[in-house]
Amino acid sequence: MTVGDYIVRALQSGFGNLAAYLAAHVLLCLVPAFFIAGGLTALVPKESVTRFLGRSAPKYVAYPAAILAASVLAVCSCTILPLFAGIHLKGAGLGPATTFLFYAPAANILALAYTGVALGGDFVIARLVLSLVFGVGIGMIMALVFRRDDMAHAQEADSTFAGKGSVKKSTVVFLAVLVALLLAGTLKLPFLSNSYTSFSLPVAGLDGFQDLLNRLVRFDAARGEEGVSVQGVLLIGLLAAVGLSAWRGLGRASEGFNRWTWVSLSLIVLTLVVASLKMEPSAGQLAVRVTGRTFGVVLAMVVLFATARRRIEAAEVQQWLWESWRFVRQIFPLLVVGVFLVGVLRVFIRPEWIRTVAGSNSLLGNLAGVFFGVFMYFPTLVEVPIAKMFLSLGMHRGPLIAYLMADPELSLQSILITIGIIGRAKTFTYVGLVALFSTVSGLLYGAWVDGTSIWILAAYVGSFLLLLGAGLHFISRRRPVPSTAH
Repeated sequence: MTVGDYIVRALQSGFGNLAAYLAAHVLLCLVPAFFIAGGLTALVPKESVTRFLGRSAPKYVAYPAAILAASVLAVCSCTILPLFAGIHLKGAGLGPATTFLFYAPAANILALAYTGVALGGDFVIARLVLSLVFGVGIGMIMALVFRRDDMAHAQEADSTFAGKGSVKKSTVVFLAVLVALLLAGTLKLPFLSNSYTSFSLPVAGLDGFQDLLNRLVRFDAARGEEGVSVQGVLLIGLLAAVGLSAWRGLGRASEGFNRWTWVSLSLIVLTLVVASLKMEPSAGQLAVRVTGRTFGVVLAMVVLFATARRRIEAAEVQQWLWESWRFVRQIFPLLVVGVFLVGVLRVFIRPEWIRTVAGSNSLLGNLAGVFFGVFMYFPTLVEVPIAKMFLSLGMHRGPLIAYLMADPELSLQSILITIGIIGRAKTFTYVGLVALFSTVSGLLYGAWVDGTSIWILAAYVGSFLLLLGAGLHFISRRRPVPSTAH
C-alpha cells in the first residue's frame, strides 16, 4: 500500500468516525448534558455548593459535598481547573478541593452518561465506584500530608466563602427534568427502546443511498467502526442547522430573545425527537417507528417549556441558554477534532501492538494506560471513543480503566496549571497519588473481570490500605501540626 493510499484511508476513517459519532452519540447524550451544565452555571448560586467545603466543615459533610459539586458542576475539562481554583481561593479545604479536582473530570454526569452509551454499564459502575472511593482517599491524604499549609490557607481565606445561598424549588424541578431527559435518551431499557407504533413515508431512493453510505463509511465492529445510516445523515444535517442558527439565537440570548432563538430551540426539539425514533429505509419508502424514548423526550420537552415559562424568570432563562451555548462552543470543536483524529489513528494502530503492551491485566499494562493518559491527553468525553477504539483493538479492560481514570487528571497542561494554583509540592504529590490509584484501579477491575474472587480482591485492598496507612502515620509523626493557640 502506497503513502497516498494510507492518506486516503486515514481521511476516510477520520470523517467516517466523526459522522458515526455525531449521528449515534451526540444528540440524546450530549445535548441535554450541555443544557444541564448551563442550568447549573446560570441558575445555581455558587455559595449554595461551596459553603460546605471549608476546612472546618465535618468530613462527613465536606467530602460528600465535594462529590456532589463535582458530579453536577464540572462538565468539561475546561471548567474543572478554574472551578478548583475558585473554591480553593474561597476557603475550601485542600482535601475536599482535591477530591473535587479528581472526581469532576472522571465521573461527572456527562462522562458517566457517555461512558455508558459507548462502553457499557459495567464500565460506568467501575468508573463511578473507583472514582468515588479513590477520590475521597486522595483528598484525605492530601489534607493530612499538607495539613500545616491547609491550616494557614484556611486562616487567610476569603470571608465571603461562608456566604449563604439557596436553590429555588423551580430550579430543582427544571434541572431534574433535564436529567430525566438525558436518562431517557441514554438508558438502554426495554420500555424505552421498544417500538409502540409506526408509519411509512413515501420517499424513493433511500435504500440506494444507504448502500452508498455503507461503501463510503466502513462498518467494522471489531475495530470500533460503526457506519452511518440514513437517519444519521438526517441528524447530522439537523445538527448543522442548529449550530448555524444558534450563533445568532443562543449566542445572543443574554441580550434577549430574538427570532433566531426560537428557530434554534425549535430545531433542537425536532432533532431530539428525530433522534429518538427508529428509521429503516427500504424500496420506495422510509419506515418510522415511534419508541418509548420518543414519548419520554416529548414529555420532558413539554414539562421544561411549562416550567421555564411559568416558574423561571425570563432573564434567568436567557442566561441559561447563553451559558449552555458557551459550553457547546468550548467543548464541541475539540470533540470534533478529537473524534476525527481517533478515526485517523485507527488506520495506523495495529491490534497486535495493543494486545502486546496492554492485552493482559499486568502491572506494565496498567502503567502503560496511565502513561498514555499523561502524554496523549484528549478533552473530556473524547477519551471515551479513544477507550472504545483500544477495547476493540484488544486492550484489556483493566488497563482501559486505568487510562480512563488517569487521562482527565494528568495531562501536562493540567499539571502546569495546578502548579500555579497550589504549588509544586502539592501538585506533584497529587499527580503521584492519581497515578498510583489509577494503576490500582486498573489492576482491581481487571482482576475482577478475569474472575478473581471478591474476597481475594478485598484482601489485596486491605493490605494496600494498611501499607498506605502506615506510611501516612509515619508522615504524621514526622510533621506534627503546629499549635493554633494565640
